[in-house]
Amino acid sequence: MPAKGSNSVTKAFDMLELLGDHAEGISAARAAELTGHPFSTAYRLLGGLVESGYADYDPATKAYTLGMEVFRLGQKVAHRRGFAGSSKDLLQALTTSTGESSILSVRRGNAALTVITVDGPQFRTTTDPGDESPLHTSSLGQALLAHDPNRDRTIDELELEPRTPHSITDPGQLRTRLEQIRETGWAGQSEENDVGMNALAVPVFDLDGRLLAALALAAPVFRRPLDELIEFVPQLKETATAIAARMPR
Repeated sequence: MPAKGSNSVTKAFDMLELLGDHAEGISAARAAELTGHPFSTAYRLLGGLVESGYADYDPATKAYTLGMEVFRLGQKVAHRRGFAGSSKDLLQALTTSTGESSILSVRRGNAALTVITVDGPQFRTTTDPGDESPLHTSSLGQALLAHDPNRDRTIDELELEPRTPHSITDPGQLRTRLEQIRETGWAGQSEENDVGMNALAVPVFDLDGRLLAALALAAPVFRRPLDELIEFVPQLKETATAIAARMPR
């Protein structure tokens, strides 16, 4: 991860992003290597993040990780956008009625950022709030990408790297899939993003028709094939409409 900017604020944000990519922790030396900063600069930036609560330092392992202040800010953003505070109960109701895990994601650059998850009664989801999934492999990402007015240009920018042997890696095939999603109103994928998992997603539009997010149900393939998940499309769409109605305008 090369350094993206020269000023101290940009360097600090770059360091935060690096910590986010290394949940297990990273040393100052490794951080310097990956960012291209001198060791003294990396050490100073990490020290400042620790002092402000945006990073934690473990003296035993000499590793830096994201701090709770990042989580606090993330929760504030989610609450401000109406996701965490006013939508969690809707996902909980969806999971209760379907028996499957529900996930709400928003677009962040060329990825789908997980905002809320509610685990099903028999397993936990393969994503957590703050995680990102590729637009071309996840049902959430495909639902978001299908309604991107600049999707052709976005597809050209995507690397289309496979996450599993079932992932779409051909631009033409992806364009065909996105057209199907726009026609049907839902995106379904079977083991394209995670081996052993099916998922079904629908877009969440605000009252003015603008794309806000995507809502998905996820289930292990051994328990519920994609055809059975598709039966939940009406419930997914109903929940998506309810989420949109609660969003601040």
